[in-house]
Amino acid sequence: MSKDQAIGGAILVVCVVVAVFYLVALFGYQQLIQPWLNIGSSVDVRFWLIAVPVFVAFVAILFIGAWIGYTMATTPPPKPIEEITTEQNNNDKPQPTQ
Repeated sequence: MSKDQAIGGAILVVCVVVAVFYLVALFGYQQLIQPWLNIGSSVDVRFWLIAVPVFVAFVAILFIGAWIGYTMATTPPPKPIEEITTEQNNNDKPQPTQ
């Protein structure tokens, strides 16, 4: 197994564990978690389990939009097509040797 495959396997395992924990916390908080760890009512916990990922996703989308805007604002415009074709035609002609 290569290093890339090992990293991919680790990412897979972490994502599956987080997904299982999230689903158990979302749907089984009252029965499975609240008897050992009472951090609030099940309605409050469900609200925050949904609100936090939505907030993170929303902010991530805004950051991606900001990055695209920054890239567009700081990238110089391309050369006009006429200038590129003129350069290609000049390069195609043999240069005189001295």
